[in-house]
Amino acid sequence: MKGRILVVDDERSIRDVLAQVLGYEGYEVATAASGGEALASHRAHPFDLIILDVKMQGIDGIDTLQQLRQQDPDARVVMISGHGTIMTAVQSVKQGAFDFLEKPLDSDRLLVTVQRALEHRRLEGENARLREGLARATDARFAMVGSSEGLQKIRELVARVAPTNARVLINGENGSGKELVARAIHEASARRRGPFVEVNCAAIPSELLESELFGHVKGSFTGASSDQVGKFEVADGGTLFLDEIGDLAFNAQAKILRALQEGVIVRVGDSKPIPIDVRVIAATNRDLTDEIAAGRFREDLYHRLNVMPIQVPPLRQRSEDVPALVSHFVAVLGAGPGMAPKPFSGGALRRLQRRRWPGNVRELRNAVERLLILAPGPEVVEEDVDLVLPPETGPAIEPDKMAADAGDRTFHEFREDAERAFLVARLNEHHWNVAETARALGMPRSNLYNKIEKYGIERQQR
Repeated sequence: MKGRILVVDDERSIRDVLAQVLGYEGYEVATAASGGEALASHRAHPFDLIILDVKMQGIDGIDTLQQLRQQDPDARVVMISGHGTIMTAVQSVKQGAFDFLEKPLDSDRLLVTVQRALEHRRLEGENARLREGLARATDARFAMVGSSEGLQKIRELVARVAPTNARVLINGENGSGKELVARAIHEASARRRGPFVEVNCAAIPSELLESELFGHVKGSFTGASSDQVGKFEVADGGTLFLDEIGDLAFNAQAKILRALQEGVIVRVGDSKPIPIDVRVIAATNRDLTDEIAAGRFREDLYHRLNVMPIQVPPLRQRSEDVPALVSHFVAVLGAGPGMAPKPFSGGALRRLQRRRWPGNVRELRNAVERLLILAPGPEVVEEDVDLVLPPETGPAIEPDKMAADAGDRTFHEFREDAERAFLVARLNEHHWNVAETARALGMPRSNLYNKIEKYGIERQQR
């Protein structure tokens, strides 16, 4: 049904005609012959819309409207009257009516007004859910802490995309907070009461990934001793977060593409299609356009996922957020067993801001935890940072110097130059052992090879 509507009029013929007209349009319609009956019906099972006559025996329409609004401030009411005057219309709207129609009612105008009223109700409901969801997204579990320009842009994108069902592709380095962005979108959406299911595509062996995503039936392969529900089914009515989508096996990509296109899945070893209602959010630390060029990622799947791209900046590009993040982690970690919150001195915070944080926010969180445990005094000072955290081999971040060195390069050129210099420094630090360097950077080895090739980095550049 398109919506539940209550028609209130003391003339049976009018009730019957309106019920018939609205019923033909697919609405679920109930009727009431008096204001008292309408109040009781709405109290027992609230309606999406109430069509209410002004002139009735007993409680008239205006009084009924007042009581309805007291009983349910969100009640959506359209007033009708055969004795319509400008004064009555103005009084109705002042009392909270959505609109006022004169009898005899024109069917087309009635249906347009009903449609507008229900759409207005739906939009108000979505806005309320969005506000609630964004408030929930500030909860410590889902907090995106900071006030940098990059983070503000992400919050704006979350607010815009969350109420929709658009798929989102989140890109960013390991530890930069991609999962937090996905959770914030879920919590600010109409699906927030549904499940949020996370699948780390890089952590599941490729031979088990299909079963993990789509489920299987008993006996479909060795070890399948019983039926298993896949993550797509578990996430039905909610959000499925495919983390590290760039590491997804190529054969599984085709099946995900079909699920997104058709809205159905098929369990391994079965032929029965299962309809699903799932919003998919994907995340990766890889450049998927490079993966497509290398033949490792399907271009059609990329375009299905990349409806709304969100780029999460690394922590070194938003160092102004470090003090707020430290304060957040101190509050969260300091409440743990055997821990106590300690303030960080200004010098300690400046030391932390100047670090490069290749592990991003995740690495900063670990550093704060280590400092809370090992700093001997009641306050964490800069000497504690120097003693507890390992020294960095690369240059510290100097915002003023970086700006002065930028010259007339574009932001893209400057960022690429900085990334190239950083990779050269880390490769030299690990004696050009690519596997070791990739582990230290928290990125797949293949991704590092792609970067070396992209920037034309050669070993003699040490």
